[in-house]
Amino acid sequence: MTLQLWEICVAALGLGWLGLYIYRATLAPLSKLPGPWYTRFSDVILMYKEFTAHRRVYIHELHKVFGPVVRLGPNEVSFTSVEALKEIYQSGGSGYDKTEFYNLFIQYGTRTTFSTLRKREHDQMKRYIAGSYANSSVMQPEVVDGIQERVMTFLRQCEEAGKPAIDFYDYLHCFAMDCASFHLLHPHGTKSIEGRDLNLMQEYSYGDTLRTKLLRYRFPTMTRWLETFQQKFESNIGQYVITACEQADSGDHSLAYKLKNSKAAFRQIQVAAECMNHLAAGIDTTGDALCFLMHQLSLPEGHHVQDKLIAELSSSRNKALDDLPYLEAVIKEGLRCFPPIPMSQPRYVPATGRIIDGYFIPARTIVSCQAWSVHQLNPHIFDRGEQFLPERWLDSNAALEMNRLFFSFGAGGRSCTGRHLALVEMKCLLRELYSRYKTRIAPEMKGSMELYDQAISTRPLDQTCLLVLEPISKL
Repeated sequence: MTLQLWEICVAALGLGWLGLYIYRATLAPLSKLPGPWYTRFSDVILMYKEFTAHRRVYIHELHKVFGPVVRLGPNEVSFTSVEALKEIYQSGGSGYDKTEFYNLFIQYGTRTTFSTLRKREHDQMKRYIAGSYANSSVMQPEVVDGIQERVMTFLRQCEEAGKPAIDFYDYLHCFAMDCASFHLLHPHGTKSIEGRDLNLMQEYSYGDTLRTKLLRYRFPTMTRWLETFQQKFESNIGQYVITACEQADSGDHSLAYKLKNSKAAFRQIQVAAECMNHLAAGIDTTGDALCFLMHQLSLPEGHHVQDKLIAELSSSRNKALDDLPYLEAVIKEGLRCFPPIPMSQPRYVPATGRIIDGYFIPARTIVSCQAWSVHQLNPHIFDRGEQFLPERWLDSNAALEMNRLFFSFGAGGRSCTGRHLALVEMKCLLRELYSRYKTRIAPEMKGSMELYDQAISTRPLDQTCLLVLEPISKL
């Protein structure tokens, strides 16, 4: 019997797929790794979890079952150990190169420090922004004074709200945006706490672009084709950053000024793209981190922590921010329990492959750690890791080991550039607020504070956090 050409093609295709599946199941290096059986053949379950905003929890549960090394798909592996974290993110200074996932963070069609994939190019770009975020720069009087002014405005607006229950989700994200824009774009920073630029915060913080971004990542060719039929509009916040960067009077301490006057001769759109990336990161990380932390402190089980914090602040009114150990511990534990970026931070294994946690991982395999799991599934370092226990950070010897696995701001040369600024913002706000008030969950607070995943960050599910301020002098 003579076979038709199409029948031969179908048979060849079927045999090819069968051979691929047999190879993945028995011979591929990743087939030897722990993980669900189906991950040998496909990452379709992982993709489903991503699009339904359950990737973080899915990976976390897999680690609880399979241990510190988990195969997520035919070409992707997740780790939780300190050795893996160090290898992936710190080897050679900046760790492995980023994957195309970070193309999602290109701004105005322009690569930024955060969206640069290769570490060599990243290192070159970072030298122009690192100075603005060094702790010595962040602690300059003009920077701290600017943050402090936003803190006092924040408190004044809360006091004048005229209602017992205040939605701190809105106020905290306004505070985060105002502080970040002050650092980036002064004197053209936002004033959203007072309501002037509230629409910019709402546009950014309330937008849900998870599925749109994942489509661009998982199906880049298809989405590029579809986008050719769509008229492109710049967001209001995107246009605001472009306009602010075009101004000739950028403040000396601002990132916009330093980029515009650097030896690299950045184009105007490059300056705007870099500032837009930093502004987006500042709103997400600081706003959400403060929101989760203040909610935790306001729960009945958090009152004793709040009392200790208030006691330290009341007895240390003239001390510097860095001389308040319990405030530091509360913030550090908040960032550990509710990391601003709890999701996987994917990297490509370099050429020739690497040994990670005793397994050979081939070149171009996607590997990652996620802070949510790293901080909870290493009980020899974080005892009772699922619990909020600020006191753990007061043991200086234990803190040394915990800091090796502290992943809230990433690790290595590509860790969060703005971490010092974020910590100063958090310290200034919490110090002033808890020197004056206790916070309690409002009786009408019905919204869920469950973590709701975005592409790389997370937010409270219902985006509301109703708290009541109780003046300390009346207690």
